[in-house]
Amino acid sequence: MNRLDVRLAELKQKQRSGLVCYFTAGDPDYQSNVELFTQIGQAGADIIELGMPFSDPVADGEVIEAAHHRAIAQGQTLTKTLELVKEIRKKDDQTPIVLMGYVNPILQYGFKQFLKDAKGLIDGLLIVDLPYEYQREYLHEIEENHIHFICLTSPSTPEQRLALIAENAQGFLYHVSENGITGMQRKQQNLDEKISQLKQYFDIPVGVGFGIKTEQDVAALKNKADLVIVGTALVDCFANLGVDATLQKVKAFAEVLSA
Repeated sequence: MNRLDVRLAELKQKQRSGLVCYFTAGDPDYQSNVELFTQIGQAGADIIELGMPFSDPVADGEVIEAAHHRAIAQGQTLTKTLELVKEIRKKDDQTPIVLMGYVNPILQYGFKQFLKDAKGLIDGLLIVDLPYEYQREYLHEIEENHIHFICLTSPSTPEQRLALIAENAQGFLYHVSENGITGMQRKQQNLDEKISQLKQYFDIPVGVGFGIKTEQDVAALKNKADLVIVGTALVDCFANLGVDATLQKVKAFAEVLSA
């Protein structure tokens, strides 16, 4: 069974929102990644989301864009990202891992070969710049490798398109709480209504991300969003303060959701 299914079922049984922690693979360096990601599940991360470094991450803000560039400068490739996941799996074979990024590095790797190599290591795949019409082309192959394809929605997604996306949605839905790039300040206004609307269309958990930076932001989504996705704040902490400080921040976010 896919680790993501197991974890989401556990969260549903516990009736609490889950914490999804995003980092860019290879930033600030490979070894510190291994150190952090083998401990982060115990610190309270319910799901690890790893960004696949890309030279032109157009959906990301300055903090995460800089993380992509640092990782690439360190020699991080998609091959090394899969090697990193293998290292994590030696110590943590339970925490679900979702790879998130852009389609270009996967196409360069070879889509079928990538899925074959990722099978059993990752549990979800989110490709931010793959249009819905092209997603269907790859969906069967992704499913065959026991990987969930994670879909994105935003405040500007038309209802008609929500219905189409819902037909093939797997794992959980990633809802971008604000139109724009990662790290933007999130507004609570109308978000609660949007989450309720999404739950009418989707029978899978709804995750909310973009602009969630503080414990107060996390608390505002507690028991509203099924998953609370934190990225920029953690990437910034990891790059500037290191492993221990980042684990403490993850614990603080997790405690808000479990209180």
